[in-house]
Amino acid sequence: MSDTVLVPGTKIKPKVERPRLHKVILLNDDFTPRDFVVTVLKAEFGMTDDHAYQVMITAHKKGACVVAVFTRDVAETKATRATEAGRAKGYPLMFTTEPEE
Repeated sequence: MSDTVLVPGTKIKPKVERPRLHKVILLNDDFTPRDFVVTVLKAEFGMTDDHAYQVMITAHKKGACVVAVFTRDVAETKATRATEAGRAKGYPLMFTTEPEE
């Protein structure tokens, strides 16, 4: 027999885990114009001019920069759309995702 005693009228609340978050990362390349990168960051991630410029410069100097953190589906969608915006113009612009630690 079980040691668990259930009291009538008591509700059992299931434990719900938060979804794991994923980082969207901008990778530097030496061919995509800076202004275009800023435009994509503003359009896809809703950044201001200054914030988009800072993200672009950080990726340029360090090789990569975390753009934002979202649930996996949102992160992958935004990374794909931003990468495709570059490809549509013939640029090697690349965004990737990875799980947040």
